[in-house]
Amino acid sequence: MDLEERRSQGEAARRRVLGDEYVDRSAANRTNLNGEWIDQVTGSVWHDVWTRPHFDDRTRRILVIGTMIALAKWEEFSLHVRAALTGGGFTQDDVKEIILQQSAYCGVPAGNQALRCAAEVIADLGRIQGR
Repeated sequence: MDLEERRSQGEAARRRVLGDEYVDRSAANRTNLNGEWIDQVTGSVWHDVWTRPHFDDRTRRILVIGTMIALAKWEEFSLHVRAALTGGGFTQDDVKEIILQQSAYCGVPAGNQALRCAAEVIADLGRIQGR
């Protein structure tokens, strides 16, 4: 597989998981500084991982959301929660269950912060959908 095909398949997976709006915004913010990084992530994460056949997107989303809680990467957590709720078929209860599960292993402070971030995403989505 050539580099362009790998990039194209990776971008398709990224769009499927995060949505066109997010990927288009990322592309619009591409610079000489971050362009190669975007290409690297698109190839290594979105192509090499998200297109593998073993796990479906739902399972991968659960793993990513849980990992972001464990690593306290709240911006990425919110990004993936938003994508799961808007295009991934997740409900608020699905997100709550991931947070409860991870809190048992990552601790109460991580659970508290995850709930705050998830609530912000849900409130924002309500504002967007309520327009």
